[in-house]
Amino acid sequence: MQPAKKEAHLFVCGQCGFESRKWLGRCPDCGAWDSLTEQRGQSTGRSVRKTATAHPLSGAVEEESARLLTNINEMDRVLGGGIVPGSLVLIGGDPGIGKSTLILQLLASLAGQGRSTLYVTGEESVRQIRMRAGRLNIHEEAISVSTENCVEAIVDLALEMRPALLAVDSIQTVYSEEVGSAPGSVTQVREATARLLTLAKANHLPILLVGHVTKDGAIAGPRVLEHMVDTVLYFEGDRGQIFRILRTVKNRFGSTNEIGVFEMKESGLAGVDNPSALFLAERPVNVPGSVVLPCVEGTRPILVEVQALVSHSSLGTARRTAIGADPQRLALLTAVLEKKLGVTLFDHDIFLNIAGGIRIVEPALDLGVVAALLSSFLEKPIDASTVVCGEVGLAGEVRAVGQMEMRLREAGRLGFTTFLMPESSCRQLQKKVGTDIRILAIRTVAELAERLFNG
Repeated sequence: MQPAKKEAHLFVCGQCGFESRKWLGRCPDCGAWDSLTEQRGQSTGRSVRKTATAHPLSGAVEEESARLLTNINEMDRVLGGGIVPGSLVLIGGDPGIGKSTLILQLLASLAGQGRSTLYVTGEESVRQIRMRAGRLNIHEEAISVSTENCVEAIVDLALEMRPALLAVDSIQTVYSEEVGSAPGSVTQVREATARLLTLAKANHLPILLVGHVTKDGAIAGPRVLEHMVDTVLYFEGDRGQIFRILRTVKNRFGSTNEIGVFEMKESGLAGVDNPSALFLAERPVNVPGSVVLPCVEGTRPILVEVQALVSHSSLGTARRTAIGADPQRLALLTAVLEKKLGVTLFDHDIFLNIAGGIRIVEPALDLGVVAALLSSFLEKPIDASTVVCGEVGLAGEVRAVGQMEMRLREAGRLGFTTFLMPESSCRQLQKKVGTDIRILAIRTVAELAERLFNG
């Protein structure tokens, strides 16, 4: 007679997945407060240990497994050239941003190539998926849809069908029968992802996972989830705008911080081949507070418009608002202007916006922010054919940024004639990369003001 399984009481951290036999006010692993919740389940008992094997690296044979091209250029770009067989890809984003639409279009593209695909959804019915496919004009017979939530059943179905790609929407709705906690809990999400990871690696089956995000914009569930998968993609953008940014945060098979730009249309998401021209299409001319910045996202140079509005405040505390940029960086650059140029901004409201809904995190944005702030404060427009790029230090110096030749080439392609860049970057620039752009070397923010506004 087998002994009855004992019910185990565990307290699991909702941030990192740390487990404890007793409740703790603060997680000793990640330091989060009041993050441990009770998870009840049954212990699985003594497990059978498998025999480990090792192979010499020099004797390993690399299999000729080409990437799966989705024929969606922006998707292939962020993945590093296509989907790698056996990879586990996690896609996160706000509700309604277009994750399920992108997954369905990707499956339809592969089905159009004669490949069978499997779409497992735990949040919608088959009828709802058919309605979305009808709106997107997708009528591919090679797409199979299942509404299963049990990870063991999903694995059995994938082994039976042997699809070229498996998509699970979403991982928070999948549960394992061997875990007693509720679907969406830390234990369930971790166990379900581990089962799908084993399925992907053992059968060279690429799997796409859709993940919910928290109010802070991070993937919901344990932090270890992002470490388990091979690639992490974030869908960014405002649902009120037509642009969507698909950003690579982690990629074991390609470059990180790569982005893909999509435009939301009635027929679904369409890739944007020339995002620079699209972001600058509605740029006002000869208006104070507007300047063009050449930024680099991954391997792609993009020209964006930096907008600033500086107005006198009648309140006791002036406001500092930044959309698409770091608010702390805006406060720092405002202090630099007050200290080094004597510009009085403490009694002015400052609003900064990166037009188009894109978010810029690289330090090359600094010089564009300074130029836009000065332009709005002085009510003097910046020449429409001028671009600026550089990092600003606390002493008011302008520091070099990387990949300047790539930025210069993109600016020249779109017809800009003047490029203000750090002096150190100008020295490192071997040649003008075949463009006729006039390059102006800038050493300090005071010199920037002299060049743009004649002092």
